[in-house]
Amino acid sequence: MQKIVFNDLEAQYAHLKKEIDAGIASVIEGCHFISGPQVEELEKALCAYTGRKYCVTVSSGTDALLMPLMAWGIHEGDAVFVPGFTFFATAEVVSLTGATPVFCDIDPHTFNMDPNSLSEQIERVLREGKLTPKAVIPVDLFGQPAEFPKIEEICREHHLLVMEDAAQGFGGAIDGKRACCFGDVSATSFFPAKVLGCYGDGGAIFTDDEEMYQKLVSIRVHGKGSYKYENVRLGLNARLDTMQAAILLPKLRALDGEIEVRNRMAARYSEKLEGVVEPQKVLDGYFSSCGYYTAQAKDGAHRDAIMAGLKEKGIPTMIYYPIPLHLQKVYESLGYQKGDLPVCEALCERVFSLPMHGYLTEEQVDFICDTIKSL
Repeated sequence: MQKIVFNDLEAQYAHLKKEIDAGIASVIEGCHFISGPQVEELEKALCAYTGRKYCVTVSSGTDALLMPLMAWGIHEGDAVFVPGFTFFATAEVVSLTGATPVFCDIDPHTFNMDPNSLSEQIERVLREGKLTPKAVIPVDLFGQPAEFPKIEEICREHHLLVMEDAAQGFGGAIDGKRACCFGDVSATSFFPAKVLGCYGDGGAIFTDDEEMYQKLVSIRVHGKGSYKYENVRLGLNARLDTMQAAILLPKLRALDGEIEVRNRMAARYSEKLEGVVEPQKVLDGYFSSCGYYTAQAKDGAHRDAIMAGLKEKGIPTMIYYPIPLHLQKVYESLGYQKGDLPVCEALCERVFSLPMHGYLTEEQVDFICDTIKSL
């Protein structure tokens, strides 16, 4: 049997080699390495895929999260609500603006932001009166969009801005509406390990608001005005390389087929591991792009045994995420204590992720599952 890898980018490249190589060659031959025509072509294709009016490609998923906060003028004294169970960048960008991240607990089955916890945290901040609630950043964790119908209703009630963190959610959907369409603005990442990944860092921001779009275009190139050497605001050097755009175009065309395989393999995992581990629950009407196949073991010891047993067979696993954000050392000054977000904390002790990609085979999934059940 072929060696099992966590995310088989080599197999993907072999499948798309002709198109990817041609795209790279076209950039080199054209010598338009910054803001070349492939960038605009990709942005149009991403709009067509997601259904958004505007897309601004950028240099990383982190910049994609930071730039809308800059455009909104988020600053010191503002509260931005984020889930405690996600990658650090979701909270980091809030801190980079000078604002304060306020952590919310998550649903124990979907692993996404719990709307009830969001309501509780908003009310707490309002009671304390030290911060001004301004925005919410729900995360589409592991490929499944957050509960935007409920979250957006809460945010409308409190007049809060919403940014969808779709770094892991690209290709997912709610009732046929694709990820990157939710909230006032959406951000995604093209880090190589993502469902749609380039060969370096990259990201994109989506919105239907033309004024926001124009601000983002300005921020992307040092806050430029009508031309390169007029600067009207503080910005970043955050352009997506033309080379990465050329690589992403054939990957985008192949994406739906890869997501179909991911979903089929995820269903096979869940069927064969029923009663052994508990997978992420996909809600009715929701569609996951299956960026990761993440499940809960019974407890920490059970997780350790599974991961050790798989390692002996040469099967890689990962833990997303071992430490909840509210207990990270960098946020000690915010005063959170163990027990503040009990679901986040419990999941960090139990979750683990199995190999998942668009070229995974039934034989490989069966071998992984049989190994787990034999432990």
